[in-house]
Amino acid sequence: MLNGLNEFLGARMQALGLREQRSQVLASNIANADTPHYKARDFDFASALRGAQGARMQIELARTSARHLSEPRGSSLPVDLKYRVPVQASIDGNTVELDTELAQFSDNALRMQADITFLSHRLRGLQTAITGQ
Repeated sequence: MLNGLNEFLGARMQALGLREQRSQVLASNIANADTPHYKARDFDFASALRGAQGARMQIELARTSARHLSEPRGSSLPVDLKYRVPVQASIDGNTVELDTELAQFSDNALRMQADITFLSHRLRGLQTAITGQ
C-alpha cells in the first residue's frame, strides 16, 4: 500500500523535502547576514530534485508497538551545497546579500506552498475515490 502511495505522491514529497532543506539553508544565510567572514550557501534545486528522483525516498511511520514492522529511515535527501558568489563584496568578508537571500527565501516558500496545495488536491482526490463519492 505504501509503495503505491509513494508512487502516487513521491515526486511532490521529494520536492517538499528539498524545499524544506533549502529553507533551512536560506534561513541560515539570513541569520548570519552580519557575521564576519560568513559565506552564503545554496544549492541548485532542479539538479538536486533530479538526483533525489533517482534515489528511493523512505517514509517512516510512527511505531506504537514493538511488533510493528520497521523500515530503515533514509537520510535527508542529498544536496550539493555551493557557495554563493556575491555581486558586491563586503568589507568584512561576508558574502550574504540580504535582498537576494530574502527574495530566494520568498520564492522557495511560495513554491513550497504550491507543492503543499498540489499534494492536498491529490490526497483529496484519492479520498474521494476511496469513499466513492
